[in-house]
Amino acid sequence: MSGRRGQRAEIPKGVRAAGAGIASMTGFARTEGDESGVSLSVTRTAPAAMRVNRDALAQLVALINELAGELDAAPPRLDGLLALRGVVETIEDDKETVIEQRRSAVLAGWETALDRLGAARSEEGARLALLLQEQLDETAALVGAAQDCAAAQPEAIRERLKAILNNLADLVPALPEERIAQEVALLAARADVREELGRLRAHFEQAQDLLRKGEAVGRRLDFLCQELNREANTLCSKSADIELTRIGLSLKAVIEQFREQVQNIE
Repeated sequence: MSGRRGQRAEIPKGVRAAGAGIASMTGFARTEGDESGVSLSVTRTAPAAMRVNRDALAQLVALINELAGELDAAPPRLDGLLALRGVVETIEDDKETVIEQRRSAVLAGWETALDRLGAARSEEGARLALLLQEQLDETAALVGAAQDCAAAQPEAIRERLKAILNNLADLVPALPEERIAQEVALLAARADVREELGRLRAHFEQAQDLLRKGEAVGRRLDFLCQELNREANTLCSKSADIELTRIGLSLKAVIEQFREQVQNIE
């Protein structure tokens, strides 16, 4: 899976010789995602040499003198001036051999970190793929069960309508068989969920294909989850059978679990 939007690297001055190597080594290829970054901190075993940037300090003093007549404020202390950014600088005067040794150590450590990160992400991806496949298998089983229930719906509607008419036999004249057949056909058409089940199967097969690609499919899978949920909602609203409604609600729950896991995919 791939795809990335932003890349950033924060490298301290003391090891900036390794910065280009880190960027090229990473290319953030092994950690691809919407955003990738690396931050490296350095702890010195000995204090670094310091110097005062006299030009910057002179400009600050001149500015203070210029504003002295305009502002009613106490003059700044020396320690306050030295604390300003750019007034005191760190001197990087290490030998080339030391810089090269440091660079090599940083790159070697970064290579190891990348390998370990890649391995961890691969393991996580394998576990996630297995979980997603199990959820898709459960979705397919529920769609099959819904299809069995849907096949019995027309007859169930016919029997239910007949029972209602029998209960009302004393209040209304008996309806002809042809009229009953028309009412049953109308109700069955309204409750027909074969199209929804067909689209659910199609979306399920497409999700299977996307998982097998091993690419950046997170957004496409997220869109499919929306479509799967829409069809499951329609299935529940059109259901004229308690069992079919129960299956539809279970289907919605599994689809929501699937969608939650899809958020972890690039």
